[in-house]
Amino acid sequence: MSEVAEVAVPVVPDTGLERDLFLRTLVRELAGTLEETVGLEDAAGYISVVGRRMGAWLDESYREALGVARLDREQVAAVHVDLKARIHGDFVLQESGEEQLEYTNSRCPFEEKVLGRESMCMMTSNVFGLIAAENLGYAKVELAETIARGDGRCRVVVHLEPGSGEHAPGREYFGE
Repeated sequence: MSEVAEVAVPVVPDTGLERDLFLRTLVRELAGTLEETVGLEDAAGYISVVGRRMGAWLDESYREALGVARLDREQVAAVHVDLKARIHGDFVLQESGEEQLEYTNSRCPFEEKVLGRESMCMMTSNVFGLIAAENLGYAKVELAETIARGDGRCRVVVHLEPGSGEHAPGREYFGE
């Protein structure tokens, strides 16, 4: 059996590269490529598909962890805040009423990689919308302010009753 000689590898200075930065940059570049190739609206549509799948997975995970078949309004709000905290967002519930849940956020999980990539906000819209609609029957997610657009923070309003956000821009989600 022959011996394999080890080759000396030169020492490389620390670039700051680590898994989280790599994945955030990957998502940013994928979103940017989509936006440049098919336009912002269609890119948002593609990212929405991923967001819905992530939302379904997260919804199932939280229901299972809580031991419930359906989340109530307070649990939906708690899940929204908790899931964002777990991925290093800083969402705070500002208003909780029968017709809407309103959140502000001072730190995007994608950090600076979200700047100029509005399509990435479809992850929040779809995850929040799917979880709210699957458990409460309906949701319209209004991205009133976003870090991606340069607003300096996010303000997300989840309308829970059809018509409650009638004049607000946003995407509607319907439960089964």
